[in-house]
Amino acid sequence: MNLFAFKPNIRFDRNELAGAFGDIGTDFPLIVGIILASGMNPVSVLVMFGVFQILTGLIYGIPMPVQPLKAMAVIVITQKIGGNILCGAGLAIGILMLILSVSGLINVIARIVPLCVVRGIQLGLGLQLATLALKDYVPADGLIGYGLAFLSFVFIVSLLGNRKYPPALFVILIGVIYAVIFNLNLTHLAQGVGFQLPKCHIPTMQDVITGFLLLSLPQIPLSIGNSILATQQTAEDLFPERPPLAVRKISLTYSVMNLIAPFFGGIPVCHGAGGMAGHYTFGGRTGGAVIIYGTMYLALGLFFGAVFGDIVHIFPKPILGVLLFFEGLALMKLMFGVALSKKEIMVTLMVGLMAVGLPYGYLVGIILGTILAVLFKNNKILREA
Repeated sequence: MNLFAFKPNIRFDRNELAGAFGDIGTDFPLIVGIILASGMNPVSVLVMFGVFQILTGLIYGIPMPVQPLKAMAVIVITQKIGGNILCGAGLAIGILMLILSVSGLINVIARIVPLCVVRGIQLGLGLQLATLALKDYVPADGLIGYGLAFLSFVFIVSLLGNRKYPPALFVILIGVIYAVIFNLNLTHLAQGVGFQLPKCHIPTMQDVITGFLLLSLPQIPLSIGNSILATQQTAEDLFPERPPLAVRKISLTYSVMNLIAPFFGGIPVCHGAGGMAGHYTFGGRTGGAVIIYGTMYLALGLFFGAVFGDIVHIFPKPILGVLLFFEGLALMKLMFGVALSKKEIMVTLMVGLMAVGLPYGYLVGIILGTILAVLFKNNKILREA
């Protein structure tokens, strides 16, 4: 396995540009929430996030996303956990994923967990994203927000799949025009523009231990289920003409990112099936989409980090919600990509609903779904014998 075998099929065109925005509805609000809640340096967070996007685009040659670790992000945002502990948690989960990758245990897990369970993970995450979009994002700006969301929805439905006129470009343009007219203070923004670099940070052993107990443990099931297993399956679904990605490679790049990020003040990150589906839905077919996406974060951090607190309130949240909604739909649609038996469909639905509705739902769904799928399979074998 050659981790850094750069792919030649990287394009930069209007479809890759449109696809670049396919995961912004998930990433941007979480990054904003983490920065505001934890007090982390915006320059470090944005620059490292952008760098990792660019590197994964080069390494994989497909729109392999880099996303904030969702379980960690939710806990940090709701409980106001400090950045030092979050960096410690990132280092802890990076070490754990390195162990799973190097030992080959991640391959064992991938062989044990059946396809119908992975489909359930995809379904559950899709439901979560779509529900979040409809409940929290679209209503955010009242009647004006609903109007922006409706206009964005019409553009996407009318042009979805159109390679000549990618809908995400029009949707983002609507948001930019609205932001410039109603929300942007150019004088204040210009005063804060300046070049800054990330700040180095050394996590302490206490931060690593505390971060592991508070943040990494709740994250592990979601990471194995969505970031690795579901991401590998989604890549196979969307890019069947390419050689299948190895789960070991995905877990290894996951690990390396989190072994590096804490030392430069970056947030813990992962790959993700939803992000890949989002980039693909809006036009991304190569690593060019995430390279463009990462370059935007890199530029934002290097030159606008000092005024990031003002920038986050400029772009209308309902438009991000519409993009997020279609990302969720694209992920849920994947459960119909391969024919499943009636019992396997039941397992898929059960896992998806458990992932959405239960505490540690991804862990519970993976374990119970795998057991049930194995029992169904063994029962079938016994009847045939």
